Amino acid sequence: MKGPSGGGEEHGAGATEHHAAVATSHDMVASAEHGAAASEGHHAEGGEHHETTYWVKRLFTTLWMNNVYFTGLGLIGLFFVAIQYAAQAGWSVGVKRIALAMGTWIPFAGLLMLALWFITKHDVFHWTHSYLYQEGGPQFDKIINKKAPFFFWPLAGGTFPAFFIIRMLLFFGLWYWFFLSLRKNIIAEDIEGTTSFWHRNRGTSAWFLVFFGASSSIAAWDWVMSIDTHWFSTMFGWYVFASWWVTGLAVITLIAAHLKSAGYLKIVNANHLHDLGKFVFAFSIFWTYIWFAQFLLIYYAHIPEETVYFVERMNNSPYSWIFYLNIIVNFVLPFLLFMTRDAKRHLSMLKVVCPIVIVGHWFDFFNMVTPGVMKHDGAVGFLEIGVFIIFAAVFLLVVLNSLTKLPLYGKNDPMLQESLHHHI
Repeated sequence: MKGPSGGGEEHGAGATEHHAAVATSHDMVASAEHGAAASEGHHAEGGEHHETTYWVKRLFTTLWMNNVYFTGLGLIGLFFVAIQYAAQAGWSVGVKRIALAMGTWIPFAGLLMLALWFITKHDVFHWTHSYLYQEGGPQFDKIINKKAPFFFWPLAGGTFPAFFIIRMLLFFGLWYWFFLSLRKNIIAEDIEGTTSFWHRNRGTSAWFLVFFGASSSIAAWDWVMSIDTHWFSTMFGWYVFASWWVTGLAVITLIAAHLKSAGYLKIVNANHLHDLGKFVFAFSIFWTYIWFAQFLLIYYAHIPEETVYFVERMNNSPYSWIFYLNIIVNFVLPFLLFMTRDAKRHLSMLKVVCPIVIVGHWFDFFNMVTPGVMKHDGAVGFLEIGVFIIFAAVFLLVVLNSLTKLPLYGKNDPMLQESLHHHI
């Protein structure tokens, strides 16, 4: 008797829950239908506004992404010059000023970054909304609130992210100061012909590299990783650097190849081109190593708050094909095309592979930024391609114009003879 009675009670409870669920479901459907009917006219009137909001947000996303991408190219130009001085490298005399000219973009990137942040902040950066930090509020976010000091200090809990802006201004200010210092000494070396300016640049470069190591990682956290505010990766600074670095090398190599084809840079021979090709080849592999290490450690650990970053990019149609394309374009093609010694010594092959790397890593940055902002509404269309072309055109205008202001190589560079006799 007890068993059937218990079963009857369970059945009765189950039936009650079932009827309650059905009733609730019917209420929800009715409510939804009523809401849809009530708002039909509103959507008809406000449809244009909705479309405008979508396109504006999409524009803001691609503007921010492209500025971060091209900021990296300017910064890597300066980084390349500093490495040559710090390592006392002689082979690079013929291409060093191409990289120096790329550094001319840094102040333009800084002004754009600051302006774009104030224009796009609430659309691109979820953490900028003040309601997330109001304890007891309906949209209070405990996780983001704990990160508030990183953005808002010394005004933690306030509405203006002072610490974030201070870092941005500090980074761009010091990067530009290092650039001006190196360039000033290079110009003085051309005029006076003494080695003292080379030694000064070596010391300045050493200090820059120390600062760059910290600032580039923090910039990656601020400008890219904080878009997905709940997500984090301890390797993300390295990952962004690797993408910036190999792209910057590809830009230097591509400009050098075109100048060589046009009859300039007679100082550059097949041995120098081989070195540039090796750099692009090697750091394509380095980027892949960082990509795989970050992916494997996070995905294999299977911690939801970490793996969600890759799940969103692997399984959603706007981004999944880019996720897998990254490996093909940024690793497989450079690896196969640059594998042989001769391939890295021919201008024609350099002109094929370097654009592949440049475009491939643009897609890489697209997949870093867009899913966190646009969610499932991201796309690669005429807007994204057009903004990229505009940025690329202005970037090249600034860089090539700067390149015309100085001789293409330093005739008083103490490493010139080593470069002239460079052979591998």
